[in-house]
Amino acid sequence: MRRQILFPVVASGVLMFASVAVFAQQTITAKPEDTEEWKPVPRIVAPGSTDGAPPSDAIVLFDGANLNQWVSAKDKSPAKWVAGDVLTVNKAAGNIETRRAFRDYQLHIEWRIPRNISGSGQERGNSGIFLASTGPGDAGYELQVLDSYHNTTYVNGQAGSIYKQSAPLVNPARKPGEWQSYDVVWTAPRFDASGTLKSPAFVTVFMNGVLVQNHFQLKGQTLYIGKPFYKQYDRAPIKLQAHGDASQPISFRNIWVRELP
Repeated sequence: MRRQILFPVVASGVLMFASVAVFAQQTITAKPEDTEEWKPVPRIVAPGSTDGAPPSDAIVLFDGANLNQWVSAKDKSPAKWVAGDVLTVNKAAGNIETRRAFRDYQLHIEWRIPRNISGSGQERGNSGIFLASTGPGDAGYELQVLDSYHNTTYVNGQAGSIYKQSAPLVNPARKPGEWQSYDVVWTAPRFDASGTLKSPAFVTVFMNGVLVQNHFQLKGQTLYIGKPFYKQYDRAPIKLQAHGDASQPISFRNIWVRELP
């Protein structure tokens, strides 16, 4: 290759041909093995079945058996929502949250708006999934639950939104009475020893199998009034909201989480 470029050319041409010669030499000497990685070997996880069973490394938060994984968000007493094959909000009992605290995770949860739902806007099957419930006096980080099938409200408050921060990319809501699903990847914020934010929270959400939040960077807690801000925490429970609107309470089922390294 080098002999082929030894003829009169302008300076820029020499540089161009020289770079071609180097590339050719690298191509000849490189081997496929140079870019192969063999360790660490990913651990084996059996995938969930097509009937909705969770993957083998999931922590099952609710499968219709009991509420052992949940407590009252107010006083940590046993959760008092209505549990059978499905988990139904008990508004008088208030919010519930997981006994365990999590940092980064993958979450699957299914929810259903009652078929005979009444009301409009935010008064129509309102609830929320707080991806990090950081304390009784804190707002947390809310993924909105609401009937958004032909129901008009502010777009950063409809189903699939990160409440008051990010509207969903699209609206894939099903009719009231039909089961809907969220699949969430949550990356918690990080703080230094002084409480200063080092890296923000990120969330990716699929609603009914459709991408509605694409690695969205949160601005802080999801406040009802005012601008969001961050408050230091390390690990936090996942909370389900007993919203005080007048509509019929919604139900949940098939809730599981996978902790991420």
